[in-house]
Amino acid sequence: MTSFTDQVRRNSVALISLAVALSSLAYNTWRNEQTEYNRNIRVAGVELLLKLGELEKVVFFAHYDRDIEAGNPRAGWAHALTVRDLGSLTPEPARGTTVRLVETWQQNWSGLGSSDDAAEEISKSIDKTRSEVLSVLAELD
Repeated sequence: MTSFTDQVRRNSVALISLAVALSSLAYNTWRNEQTEYNRNIRVAGVELLLKLGELEKVVFFAHYDRDIEAGNPRAGWAHALTVRDLGSLTPEPARGTTVRLVETWQQNWSGLGSSDDAAEEISKSIDKTRSEVLSVLAELD
């Protein structure tokens, strides 16, 4: 009868191969999960940037051009709520700034066209959110 150490010595190549195969499988699984996570954050981030641009366009039309149709607050609400929803898919700090943007929109949308402060507050919040989204995207590996 052979001892355990003799069996390990005779099968060392097989055991090493098994260890390499298992560690490779574990790494590959982790890498695929990380890649999918990054892909989801990138897609949400790009969509978020597009919606931020559309919201800013509504602010410009409503405040600076006094265009009731293109600067319709209902369209602004739709963009703001979509920004909040997309923001919930992103990590902090972008998630928090999207919530604060909707709060800023809620407090100031009625002043668009009549109050420079309202447009300035919303624009600053949009710019802050855009900056945070870009920093989250830049940190992805």
